Amino acid sequence: MYALPFDENRCLNCQGADCLVKCQYIEIDRDRAREEMVRIARGEDSPVLRECVTCYGCEEYCPMGNHPFYLIAEKQEALGIPPVPGPLVRRAVNLGLPFRGEPQIREINGPVLNMAAFSELTPLIQGKLFEGLPVISTDGRKMFHYFCQLMYLHYAKSSVIKERLPGVIATIMRHRPTEVICFHDECYGTYTSYCPGVGIDVPFTPVHFFEYLYNRLSELKDLIRPVGLKVVYQRPCSSRLSPGKHRFVNKIFRLIGADEVEREFVDENALCCGGTIQGQRKEGSRKRSAAIQRKNIEDMKKAGAEICVFNCPACLQTLGGMVAREGIRPVYMSDLCRLAIGETPSGWR
Repeated sequence: MYALPFDENRCLNCQGADCLVKCQYIEIDRDRAREEMVRIARGEDSPVLRECVTCYGCEEYCPMGNHPFYLIAEKQEALGIPPVPGPLVRRAVNLGLPFRGEPQIREINGPVLNMAAFSELTPLIQGKLFEGLPVISTDGRKMFHYFCQLMYLHYAKSSVIKERLPGVIATIMRHRPTEVICFHDECYGTYTSYCPGVGIDVPFTPVHFFEYLYNRLSELKDLIRPVGLKVVYQRPCSSRLSPGKHRFVNKIFRLIGADEVEREFVDENALCCGGTIQGQRKEGSRKRSAAIQRKNIEDMKKAGAEICVFNCPACLQTLGGMVAREGIRPVYMSDLCRLAIGETPSGWR
């Protein structure tokens, strides 16, 4: 029903072929990069379909607006080349069913914060930053009514997303929100990149969580006391879908007086947490993931970071313990912001 309008001529006319040339996990030259993307667009097999680690990077690197990663995921599914073993795919697909039971619906008629599948993190949403802000999320029975489903790109299951996502959007709209603040980059990328890319209508205004935090901190600027901590940000793979919003990381750090230390793997050159690579079918995936994680954390240490800031729960789950063992404290961005306005987040000493 929903189709990705991939323009083959854009690839042929692209001088840089940046979508694959800039990839940090595939070695390929410019001429071959163009050839392989055209082959994929034509429905042909390509080594890229097997080498892709599903980091979303090519979505940011592509200068042509051609959605190369969405295309790769669709062709992996069409050709039966899933990046992870079949049992893991089936388990993941069964986990995120959005329509078990009926959610509690109340009309909001204003902004709402969508925590999606991360109801266990709603304790983060407290204090002056979030006063009066309604929250919707997966409930205690693990009903995924507000889960954007985009994680299935990691499993080459675009069909699952297209089947379920319109119903998720319809459920959100039953609350009559004016704006939907997306806690996770993947949700924001769903509504601002994926949906327009495949032709799914989004009848509400999506707002990135970091944009909300920055605007709310600006309203509370008289309460801000510089935190004076040396920080790095672990950029999640899904932020590649909305790179224009990444600027709010730096804006928040400047506003709260955090010292963002210089490092190599930052911004467009950021390394993923390695979590999606661990379970992939390719031989040596676990070793490859561990090598990427070591490289990433050594870069943080070399930069002198005291704090590693996360927004993605999967990234924190994957890397949090590792950075802590190196003397770098893992924290959520919202907790760092609360600290700046004089509030003490849970567990902060």
